Amino acid sequence: MVDGSDVSFLAGVDRWVGVLGRLRDVVRQEVVAAQLAEVLARRGLPDARVLDVGCGQGTQSLALARAGHQVTGVDVSTQLLERFNTTLAGEPDEIRARVRLLHGSGETVPELAPGPYEVILCHGVLMYLDDITPMLSALSRVAAEGATLSLLVRNGLATAMREGLRGNAGEALSAFDRRDYVNRLGVAARAHTPGDLQQVLEPLGWDPEPWYGVRVFCDHRDEDAPPAEELAPLLEAEKEAGRRDPYRQVAALLHLVYTRP
Repeated sequence: MVDGSDVSFLAGVDRWVGVLGRLRDVVRQEVVAAQLAEVLARRGLPDARVLDVGCGQGTQSLALARAGHQVTGVDVSTQLLERFNTTLAGEPDEIRARVRLLHGSGETVPELAPGPYEVILCHGVLMYLDDITPMLSALSRVAAEGATLSLLVRNGLATAMREGLRGNAGEALSAFDRRDYVNRLGVAARAHTPGDLQQVLEPLGWDPEPWYGVRVFCDHRDEDAPPAEELAPLLEAEKEAGRRDPYRQVAALLHLVYTRP
């Protein structure tokens, strides 16, 4: 199934592939992976059944499979799933055996991949949906008791930050009270706040956990990622900022975590 929101994201897939490995992408992936590892350690989940909706090229799914989790990845883009499969082919047999890839939208997972799952990821997806309730309802239907839900959304608390940091004062002024925007892929999208998600998730039985910010210091930087030794201090600073107020409140992305009692 490919609905209108899926089509709007698919229009930006080529551009998404083009920015993989650049600074902003590397920081996002590395910081989110570290935060996820922290969450799963806190929850005592060494070998969970994981559903990754919007798995894309597989960065987070592969990290979790390498850590011992059983991962089902779902995505609407055959192009990104092919990239995931290509990378997966180079992994050891035991890692490949932990990963299952499916083509489809998150709203269809109760039929496509019914679970249940102890961990559900939905990263960089909700921003493309006109209504987030059907997606979150579908994910709730495949959640195990005590499940953990990890969401990555554009930060609706600080929509003017990116343009302000880039020196675009006029665009920053117009962004203060606006949630809708066109992202760097040229695709229409929407920012969300923790309150927006809580309004939908509380009736579905989810409790909020401590949340994180992602990309506090480098969201306005478009260059290639530097060598590992130069990147390491920035990653440590980003991880620390993502845990603390007021820094996490002005991050480009919010990593919101919920649990099912």
